Amino acid sequence: MRKIAVCCLILFLALAFSAFPAFAASKEVVVVTSFPKELFETYKKAFEVKHPGIKVVINQKPTPAGVTYIRETRAKPDADIFWVSAVDAFQALKSEGLLEKYTLPKEIAARIPSKIGAFPIHDPDGTYFGFAVSGYGLMWNKPYMAAHRLSPPREWTDLTDPKYYGHLVISAPSRSGTTHLTIEVILQAYGWEKGWALLLNAGGNMGTITERSFGVPEAVITGQYGAGVVIDFFGLSAIASGHPIDFAYPSMTSVVPASVGIIKNAPNPENARAFVNYLLSEDGQMVLFSPDIGRLPVIPDLYAKGPKDYPNPFVMKLGGITFNEKLSSDRRLIVNSLYDHIITFRHAELKAAWGAIYKAEEAIGKARAAGKDVSAAMKAVGEARKLATTVPIDGKRAADKELNKAFKEKPDVKSRLETEWDSFAKANYAKAKELAERALAAVR
Repeated sequence: MRKIAVCCLILFLALAFSAFPAFAASKEVVVVTSFPKELFETYKKAFEVKHPGIKVVINQKPTPAGVTYIRETRAKPDADIFWVSAVDAFQALKSEGLLEKYTLPKEIAARIPSKIGAFPIHDPDGTYFGFAVSGYGLMWNKPYMAAHRLSPPREWTDLTDPKYYGHLVISAPSRSGTTHLTIEVILQAYGWEKGWALLLNAGGNMGTITERSFGVPEAVITGQYGAGVVIDFFGLSAIASGHPIDFAYPSMTSVVPASVGIIKNAPNPENARAFVNYLLSEDGQMVLFSPDIGRLPVIPDLYAKGPKDYPNPFVMKLGGITFNEKLSSDRRLIVNSLYDHIITFRHAELKAAWGAIYKAEEAIGKARAAGKDVSAAMKAVGEARKLATTVPIDGKRAADKELNKAFKEKPDVKSRLETEWDSFAKANYAKAKELAERALAAVR
C-alpha cells in the first residue's frame, strides 16, 4: 500500500508540474510591436479590461529588429503576436512560413471590406490582418514655418526645394518600417532613378536623420525642425492633442494597412486569437480615434462615430500609386542599406554638397541678371547636381532575386556592395561640392 501511495503521489506531482507551464502560459499574450508607447499601452489596458484573465506583455522593437527576432526564435517562439505598420515585413515573414493562418469570426470579417482602393486590407491567405489604415505624408510646425517665412511642403517633390535646406527631418528606413514604406512609396511613384534623385536631394535638405520614427514628430512638435516625413498617425495625433501642427497627404502616396499576425507555433495561440479579434472588433477599432493614437479604422461605418472632420480614407481620394508590397519586401534589405550608405552615413557630405550647389545657383542667378556670362558656371553646377543625385545600382539589379538572396545570406557579398556604395557616395559628394564651389568662384 505504501508503494502504491508513493507511486500515486509521484504521478500526481508529475501531472501537476507538466500542466503548470500550459496553465501559466494561458495567462498572457506576448506582443512584438514597433508602435509607440501611447498606442500599445492604451490597447494593453483596454484588452486586459475586456479579458481580465490575460496579461499583455509588450516586447517593443523597431520593425527590422522585430522581423529578425522572430526569425531567430523560430525553433522555439516565445512571442505570440507581431504587430507593426510595415506590410512588407509581414510579407517577408509569411514567405518564410513564420505566421500562423487564422480565420476571423464571421461577425468581424463581415464589417471589413476586402480592399481599400486596390490594396487588400487582409492577407488573402489569412496570415495577417489589417487593423488600421495608414497613409504616408508630411507634418509641419505652423509657428516654425511662419517664423522662417516658409510655406509648408505638401508634395514629395517639395522636399527638394532649396528653401527647406536644414529645416527638414526624416528617420532612417533601416530603423523604421514606416519610413521604409515611405521610401518605397517614393521609389514606386517616381521610378528608381528619379525616385533616388528626389531622395538624395531631399536628403541633402534634411537637418538631421533620426534613429527612430518617433524622433521625427518629436523634433517637429518641439520646433527643432520645421517639417518631417511621417506616417499619418503622428500628424493626426499631434493635431488631436492640440499641438500647432498640420499634416498633408501628397498626391503621389499610398494607403496601406498596418497589420497584426499570429506567430507560427506561438506559445499562447488562444490568447493570440483573442487579441486579434479584439483589435478588429468595434471596441478595439474605436480606440483608434483616441487623441494619443489618431489612426484610421478598417471598419468604414465607424467613421460616423468618430471625431468631427476626421479623415476617412474610404471616401477620400488618397493615393496616386498602387503599392507593390511584394517588390518592397523582396528588395527591402538592399533599399534600406543603400539609403544608409548613400544618405544616412554620408549625410554630412551630402548636405555640404547641396549647400554648395545652392550657393552657386543663387550666385549664378544674380550674375545672369547683371548680364555676365554664366555658361561655364552653369555647366559645372549641372555636373554637380548630377553627381549628387546619382545612385550606384540600377533598379533591375536591386530587384534581382539572386542578388537579394546573396545580400541576405552571404556577409561577404553584403560587405562588398556596401563598401562600393559608400565609396561611390563619398567620391561623388566631394566632387559635387568641388564643382559647385568652382562655379561659385567663376561668377563672383
